[in-house]
Formats: sequence, structure tokens, C-alpha cells
Amino acid sequence: MDGGSEVQLEAPSFCCSTCEGGPIPGRRSSQRFKARSLSTSSATTYWEHRRTQSLHGPSPVTTFGPKACMLQNPHAVMHIQDPASQRLTWNKPPKSVLVIKKVRDASLLQPFKELCVFLTEVKNLIVYVEKKVLDDPAISDDEAFATITKKFCTFSEDLDDISNRVDFIICLGGDGTLLYASSLFQESVPPVVAFHLGSLGFLTPFKFDTYQSQVTQIIEGNAAIVLRMRLQVQVLKENWEKNGMVDEKGMILTSKDTGRSHKPMQNQVLNEVVVDRGPSSYLSNVDLFLDGHLITTVQGDGLIVSTPTGSTAYAVAAGASMIHPNVPAIMITPICPHSLSFRPIVVPAGVELKINLSPDARNTAWVSFDGRKRQEICHGDSITIITSCFPVPSICFRDPVTDWFESLATCLHWNVRKKQNCLSSEDEEF
Repeated sequence: MDGGSEVQLEAPSFCCSTCEGGPIPGRRSSQRFKARSLSTSSATTYWEHRRTQSLHGPSPVTTFGPKACMLQNPHAVMHIQDPASQRLTWNKPPKSVLVIKKVRDASLLQPFKELCVFLTEVKNLIVYVEKKVLDDPAISDDEAFATITKKFCTFSEDLDDISNRVDFIICLGGDGTLLYASSLFQESVPPVVAFHLGSLGFLTPFKFDTYQSQVTQIIEGNAAIVLRMRLQVQVLKENWEKNGMVDEKGMILTSKDTGRSHKPMQNQVLNEVVVDRGPSSYLSNVDLFLDGHLITTVQGDGLIVSTPTGSTAYAVAAGASMIHPNVPAIMITPICPHSLSFRPIVVPAGVELKINLSPDARNTAWVSFDGRKRQEICHGDSITIITSCFPVPSICFRDPVTDWFESLATCLHWNVRKKQNCLSSEDEEF
């Protein structure tokens, strides 16, 4: 798994050790991968099925890979889908599942092991697990669990492309696990089941106590889903040699390190794009364009461009409104603006936003995507944001409306107050 030389692959292909028919061609991509194999040690016919690439969006009829799709709603009014009527079904029974677990979290070890045993032994599914999860000594040193791990297919982020391998995803942890699962799929995303084993749990509606019945019901199909819109973000650097990208550890990466020259970098964002002033003591000074027209110049600590899903995250902490995930919109929220009249605004999902550093800006700016891949933005660089046509199909516990308002009440304590006493007959006399 760790071997292989770094090469530029125009059409990357990956092959598991159980493959009998040779490598399976993947999508054309300009990303760099290491020539390697996805590992597993069980010789079966697991690899006879493949996820197909599908271009989909929030519409009454939507497909997610070769098996999952959304049931058609005959009661749609004015072509507007009722959020509570969105249902997920399968064209064919799912055969593979990706299990996302927070790395080195001791509280998740037992749920993770129980779930994997259930998926492999009871449901006979191909289980994908990230390699760094299995490198945890608490898992790798467990001899009793070793018989299960030998059946896993492992992968590594940014090295292996599993976009055509997985039929659905199970997340164990908090909201961050769902954000991480979204980042692994830059195009079509399989349906996601999120179990609440973290701190907040706004995006994780399922409780793990009943995981067997919940997973069984989802595999059988006809589950409620919410299509969580994502943003497609493109960052164009004017000069990679001069303005190198800074990774999450603070290391400066030049074009020679990243393998990029004057090519734009793209990201799929589920929550928000944050542009801030970084370590500088000066106000950030960035220009905001909408469909090519200059809308305003943001002077303050920064700017948040969020999806409806992200409206209840950083944006609401900065004073924005909360938007239901089924509303096709983009939220623009200033961070501590140096203006009393700069209020958050909501724009249609079909517009193109562009953010540039103002020509007279005293300092550079910094941008991050769902809290990751933070990098510096200099003069001449640009950030382009549009609505992605690849949403995240998140499976609901009840339905998109009930789950969302229940999350507002339980996680954010929305409109929670002591109720006013009713009037008694004596009070009415006065």
C-alpha cells in the first residue's frame, strides 16, 4: 500500500488484489495520484459491480450512482419539490459501503467494530475503511478483530480514487465526519448515513443504539433524504512560484511541490468558504463580484460564503439567518464589518461569485474551505464560487423538515425560553 512512485495519470486506474479482470479505468483527471492498488485480502467476486459517474442536482428525479435514485413525486406543485417527500430508493441492492470514523477517538472503537462486523458478517457488504483508521494500535493490535480487517478495502486520502467504488457511506462521529466524507468525493456523492457520536450532531440525525435496524431499513430502500447543496470553488493563483500555497501545517508549498503551475485549484465545499485577514492587524479589503458586476468591497475581518447547510455553522455565529437545506441559495455574511449597514444577504444559487483582493488592500487575505486547505490570497489571485451540480444526499431519520427543526431545537436551542403563564379567571377580571 505504501509503495509506488508518483506519476501524472491522465486516466488513473486502480485494481484491488481480488480483481480477476485487470484494472478498471477511472475518470480522466489532472490530479496527481501514486500508482498503487486498493488493498484487500479476500479473494471474492466483489469487484463485479462499479459505481457509474452521474451528473445530478436537486431535482424531482435524481440518481446517485448505479443503484440509488430518488423516487419521483407526482404531487409536485409548480415544479417545486416538497422537501418532506424526497425519498431514496435503490435500482439494485447496494454491495459496498464506506465507513468514516474519526481517527484515534477511543470512544468510537467499540461502535466501529460492532458496525464493521455487522456489515461484513451479516450484510455481506464490501467495507471500505481509510488506511490511517486501521493504523490505530487499538485496532491493528486487536487479534480478534483481525479476521474482519482482512476483508476490508483500504484507501488513503488524496492518493486513491474511490468515487466509483462505494454505493453508500456511513459516518461515525460528529458533523466533521460528514464534512470529511463530502471532501472525499469531488463529483458524484453516494448516499450518506450519519450516526451521532460526536459533540454537536447538527448533521448527524441517527442514534447508534439502533444501528442494525436503521442500516437494514436503508439497504432495503425507500428512505427520506435531503440534498445538501455544495459550492464549487476555484482558486486561480497569478504566480505559484512567488505566492506559494500554505498547507494546514503552515508549510509553504511552491508550484514544484504541488505539481501545479498556472492551473486553478478546485474544491467542493459543503459548509462555507471563509476569506479572512489572517494574522495581519489591518482590516481585510476584498472586492465581491456577482455575475461580473462589482457588488461591494468588504472591509472588516473577512467574508463567509455559505450553503444553506453552512448557514447554521460559522455564518449563524456571525449574525446570519438560518436557511433550510432545500432552499437553493447562497448566503453572503461579513465577519465584523467596519460598517453598521452591512447585513448578511442571500443570493440565488445560480449566480457566479468572484472574490479578489482589492488593488489598494494593505495586506493579503486567507481562504479556507470547510475549515481545511487554508492558503494565502495575494494581489492578482481570484476565488470563483458557483453552485455545484454534485450535492450530498444525506439520509434523514424522519424527513428533511422534521430533522432540521429538531436539530435547531436540540443543538442550537432555537427559540427556547420559559413559557408565559396563562391567564386565570381572576386575572381576566383586571
